[in-house]
Amino acid sequence: MISIFQAMALGLVQGLTEFLPVSSSAHLVLLPWFFGWRDPGLAFDVALHLGTLLALLIYFFRDWLDIFRTGLGGAGKSPQKTLWLLALGSLPGALAGVLFEKQAEGFFRSPLLVAVALAVAGVLLYLADLWGRRAKEATGFSVSSAIFIGLAQAAAIVPGVSRSGATITAARALGFNREAAARLSFLLATPITAGAAFYALRSLNSADITPAFFVGIVVAALAGLLAIRFLLRYVARASYRPFVWYRLVLAALVVIIIVSSK
Repeated sequence: MISIFQAMALGLVQGLTEFLPVSSSAHLVLLPWFFGWRDPGLAFDVALHLGTLLALLIYFFRDWLDIFRTGLGGAGKSPQKTLWLLALGSLPGALAGVLFEKQAEGFFRSPLLVAVALAVAGVLLYLADLWGRRAKEATGFSVSSAIFIGLAQAAAIVPGVSRSGATITAARALGFNREAAARLSFLLATPITAGAAFYALRSLNSADITPAFFVGIVVAALAGLLAIRFLLRYVARASYRPFVWYRLVLAALVVIIIVSSK
């Protein structure tokens, strides 16, 4: 069982790093590793996912209402597009989660692998942001882009890749502007986060529902709301480069700690 302080720390880290392109899963692996904390376990992982899902639903509430209204045949807009494209884009990530569940809980959590993923995905984000065209808006979302961005999201099964980082990188590579890339990333995050949370709920029992569980939900949700708002405002006027440097520095720090501990 984790303490309230640990629940607050992990909730804060989850909420901030889930939506910034720096990998929440990497931070949730590395934070207990740095401080020697016990693994918080599956129950707390569910709490963190529920918190970030709550942040997404609150921030994009009107967007999702409109998406469902038009996607299910509401009047006034094309009824066949965004909802089904988001569903299509979510499929690769869902399949990766089912197929590689055991690896995600074991081998993929190696600190060295996390460091490599942080660095490599950071360089890819830098290149896509540097070379990506800046004209395409979120309305340019198509079947091919949904599949491509969805495949990138599936790669985030490896901690360090970053779900938001991978989807933003793919969207920038396809020519979406920075703000549209971030918005698409957040919309695609909603079904995959909901699926992960509710899939894991099946394993919970009453003993798992502790005060720390609810603290994790609340802190992750509040931090997530701040992170979403910050990133959408930030990328409207600046590049993703600071996040790339952060990833590279964190990767180097992990490698230094691994080497020095041998």
